Amino acid sequence: MTLLSRITVLLTLLVLTGVLAPAPNTQGADLTWFDKIITPPQQVPPPSRPLRPLLQKADGSPIKTLEEWKPVRAEIKQAWADFLGPLPSRPDSFDLKILKTDVLETVTRELVEYNVEPGRRVQAYVLRPREASRTKKPGVVNFHGTTPDTSRSMVGLGTTKPGRNTGLKLAQRGFVVICPANFLWEESTYLKSVAAAKARNPQSLGMATMLADGIRAVDLLLTFPDVDPHKIGTIGHSLGGKEALYLAAFDDRIQAAVASEGGVGLNSTNWDASWYLGSAVKKPGFPRDHHELVALIAPRPLLVIGGETGRGCSDGDRSWPYIEVGQQVTKLYGLSPRQGLFNHHEGHLFSPESQERAFEWLERSLQKNSRKPTPSGVG
Repeated sequence: MTLLSRITVLLTLLVLTGVLAPAPNTQGADLTWFDKIITPPQQVPPPSRPLRPLLQKADGSPIKTLEEWKPVRAEIKQAWADFLGPLPSRPDSFDLKILKTDVLETVTRELVEYNVEPGRRVQAYVLRPREASRTKKPGVVNFHGTTPDTSRSMVGLGTTKPGRNTGLKLAQRGFVVICPANFLWEESTYLKSVAAAKARNPQSLGMATMLADGIRAVDLLLTFPDVDPHKIGTIGHSLGGKEALYLAAFDDRIQAAVASEGGVGLNSTNWDASWYLGSAVKKPGFPRDHHELVALIAPRPLLVIGGETGRGCSDGDRSWPYIEVGQQVTKLYGLSPRQGLFNHHEGHLFSPESQERAFEWLERSLQKNSRKPTPSGVG
């Protein structure tokens, strides 16, 4: 046997035994789509309203370091918290009740009820893989869209439409998922639900109730012994996309987020509805916009999914200026871009392709890019 043949045999044995592993394929299909979504579209429409520069000091000079950014971040977060109003207070306990359990082929599905604020309880579905595992699993808060099926639409029980059953599919892929019902269906109409929320919390906007409910869902998720507290994500479409954006911005325990067709820009959709932010956001001179929320999420991964055109379409190439702000902030942390835009050009829906991309985004982000959350999680 020649020397070259002996070397070849030795290298083969090292690979087979795992001592020398082959280099990963960094040009695979998964990285191809990832590289595309973190790259600006060929033509980026300007924002419908000017975006206030964030990486800029009071004297107009640029912010170049993380230490310079931190106080600005704190100011932005406080400004939004003041605008939303006080979050409904946490109750003393969950008083968790399991109302129903379904054992499916690969997933266990539970309908639960718990306290979200004093005197108010909500229902949610909790799904988890049946397959036993020695390691803890990533957890996801999955918000439903605008449908009378509410959280049922996420777990295999509602009307079958494209983009539904997100929670069930995530559980089948190894996630522990909680799908809470939105407060808008607690009364006979949205306006009555908003009025009831105002009676409980007179100084708070509707989005404050949605945000508090999302934070409470994270609280409950983290009580489960099979959930990894360092790998928590959130995902939602339409109404749920709005909730996912706010939850990721205000709860640092969220390590990755997907907002599908929620409408990042304040002018992109009905953010002025009374159950969201109210009419103030559309008045001339309103100083805030959601590029600030994207900046608060950074450097954590955020994927915005848009359909570009069609009835009710809220996101698309026009969402890129907001994403770009998140990428700029992420650079201050010494990290590569981890905010992306996937435009499926199919209107206001969670298309099968975009849903698959969302799942891959959460898998990739929670496994590779997670960082330990701050002790408080919120603030």
